[in-house]
Amino acid sequence: MKKISLTILLSVAALGLAGCPGSATNSNGNVNSNANRAMGNVANSIMNGANPNTNSAGNSNTNANLMGSTTAPDAFMTEAAIGGMAEVELSRLAVSKGQDAEVKKFAQKMIEDHTNANAELKQLAGKKNVTLPTALDAEHKAIKDKLSGLSGAAFDKEYVNAMVADHEKIVNLFKTQAGGGTDADAKAFAAKTLPTLQMHTDMIKGMQSKMK
Repeated sequence: MKKISLTILLSVAALGLAGCPGSATNSNGNVNSNANRAMGNVANSIMNGANPNTNSAGNSNTNANLMGSTTAPDAFMTEAAIGGMAEVELSRLAVSKGQDAEVKKFAQKMIEDHTNANAELKQLAGKKNVTLPTALDAEHKAIKDKLSGLSGAAFDKEYVNAMVADHEKIVNLFKTQAGGGTDADAKAFAAKTLPTLQMHTDMIKGMQSKMK
């Protein structure tokens, strides 16, 4: 349909231009440059209309899917720091508010493992002159606020679901970096930490399946 519309509109534009002084043909029978430019503008307008905001939409999608899609060391460390902070802060809530003993045990392990990984990441970032975030992003702050208002079994279920979602993202992030990172040190850190993250993922998914 777009091709047909383009052909029709170009034809109409050509007919309109034929009646204009600027579209008269020269002695060789060629349409002058003014008419050609006008035709080109019509075509460009039509094509742009068929794909509005292509660049801005593409950039927005890239930013939204940053976690797991970057091999750049600074972007990797920033995303890893956000994920690591979130795991610790949400798990501290689980230790104090969780009802299920297995949930509380998992949360304690998360605090220990991610505190160690976060400290190592901080050293790496300092070496690479990368400034890491020191507060949760909006997404994880909203999750923390939601968990803060829950208790008992409802809290346990929401915490487990949040941990599953976060670990799937962070494992993807570390896999990408370990497999194709552009900085040797960041790549080594990702490869070293990845098995622990995968273990966490297996554990929390097992807990989630039991709750279902």
